[in-house]
Amino acid sequence: MKHQHQLRRIGIYGILSVALAFTVSCAHKKVKEGTGAGANGGAISQAPLNFPADGSDSGQIPGLYTIHFAFNSSAITGVNRKLLIKDSEWMKNHSQVTVQIEGHCDQRGSVEYNLALGERRAKSVRAYLVRLGVSRSHLTVISYGKEKPIDPHNNPAAWAKNRRANFVPLND
Repeated sequence: MKHQHQLRRIGIYGILSVALAFTVSCAHKKVKEGTGAGANGGAISQAPLNFPADGSDSGQIPGLYTIHFAFNSSAITGVNRKLLIKDSEWMKNHSQVTVQIEGHCDQRGSVEYNLALGERRAKSVRAYLVRLGVSRSHLTVISYGKEKPIDPHNNPAAWAKNRRANFVPLND
C-alpha cells in the first residue's frame, strides 16, 4: 500500500513537471517570436540582426564588452561591474536576442579544471546581468576552458587576455 502511494505521488509530480515545462516553453517562444514589448515599451523590430560569430571578442558589436578575470577567479571586479552595466543596457535594448555567455581561461591548468572555471565565470556574469535586470531566459552559458584562446602566446599578457567571458548574440 505504501509503495502504491509513493508511485502515485511520483506520477502526479511527473505530470505536473511536464505541464510546467510545456507552459514555460510556450511562454518562452512567444517572447522570442517578437510578440512582447521592447525595452522602451514599443514593438520589437522584426528586422533580422546579424552579429559576428566571435561576438564581443571581435570588438565589432558596439555596446558589448568582454569581461576579464584575475587568475583562478570568477569574481566580478569593479571595472567589470561598470562594463556589465553597459552590457546589460545593450541586452535590454535588444531583448529579442538571446546572448550566449562564453567562459574562457588561460592555457595553464588541466582541461577539466579550466572547463569548470570557465563555466563558473560565465555563470557569475549571467548572475550579475540578471541582477541588473536582464532576462535570464535570454542568456545561455557555455565554457570553452582553455580551448579558444584569443592570444595564443604563452606569457602573462596573453594569459590576461584569455581569462575572459565574452558575449555572442545568437540569431534565433
